[in-house]
Amino acid sequence: MPTRQANARFPLILLAIYAVFWIALAIKPLDREDWLLENALVFITIPLLVLTYRNLRFSNFSYALLFVFFVLHEVGAHYTYAKVPYDQWFQALTGNTLNSVFGFTRNHYDRVIHFSYGLLMVPPTLELLRAKNAEGSGIWRFIVPLFFLHCQAGIFEMIEWVAAEVFGGDLGVAYLGTQGDVWDAHKDMALAGLGTIIGLIVMMTVGRKWGRQ
Repeated sequence: MPTRQANARFPLILLAIYAVFWIALAIKPLDREDWLLENALVFITIPLLVLTYRNLRFSNFSYALLFVFFVLHEVGAHYTYAKVPYDQWFQALTGNTLNSVFGFTRNHYDRVIHFSYGLLMVPPTLELLRAKNAEGSGIWRFIVPLFFLHCQAGIFEMIEWVAAEVFGGDLGVAYLGTQGDVWDAHKDMALAGLGTIIGLIVMMTVGRKWGRQ
């Protein structure tokens, strides 16, 4: 019983930690209007996860991955994705900037988040599809979650485009975050797809190994 109770408390502990983190980064963000737009995802998803907790209980592993993604997203919301100072952080630790080491010419934090979304959302997606009896069989167990997550990546890009058209100006530019790259949306979706493929391969490899054991 104590183990079961501790298991049930784990998502609540993560939620409490995230709430503290969210409040801290809500104080004086770099661009308050962009912060509000970026947090639309948080304002919708977190309450939805809480309200459906009893009927759709993810594993603690999946909750941990969701926690990691939302923390990374909140950092991007605080600074705006194009201005997250990861280069300065890396330089403070190593003495060199990350961009100079890899020859980057732009801020790649948004690319990291798109890849991370595809990678980190694989276990929750598999659990969601299994709960709804929609995971399929055979090759479809790979294709369905891949298409499910890749469609979300495309929807996110369309939302960014619509928001940029509606709000325009500096806010539209900050939210879209292309940094002058006309292929930004394509690269973001490609990275999300790559993250999903890697995540699926890892999960299915681990699943087969556990099955043999």
